Amino acid sequence: QVQLVESGGGLVQAGGSLRLSCAASGSIFSINAMGWYRQAPGKQRELVAAVIGGRTNYADSVKGRFTISSDNAKNTVYLQMNSLKPEDTANYYCNFEVWSPSLGLKGYWGQGTQVTVSS
Repeated sequence: QVQLVESGGGLVQAGGSLRLSCAASGSIFSINAMGWYRQAPGKQRELVAAVIGGRTNYADSVKGRFTISSDNAKNTVYLQMNSLKPEDTANYYCNFEVWSPSLGLKGYWGQGTQVTVSS
């Protein structure tokens, strides 16, 4: 089993910054991908940023403002968020795709952390 624990959310003013962290623990054979998703009230959950190997991709709405990074030795993924806007307000969830001999590739979700940006 794999558990993901998130931290770093909070309330900030527009133009401010936050850094989210997500650490995985448990039976991890290898990690295929790491990513961050968000869901605002009344909207579908959307991909914010992801990394597979050394390659990254971002939602158009956050390009140039957000940066995803990872520390593979610690099984941890980060999301640095700069120039925050009120429309960034959402619950943010991390996701790991983990490979194991018995289950193959399986996705795991963090518990979510709330980011609120005031105008």
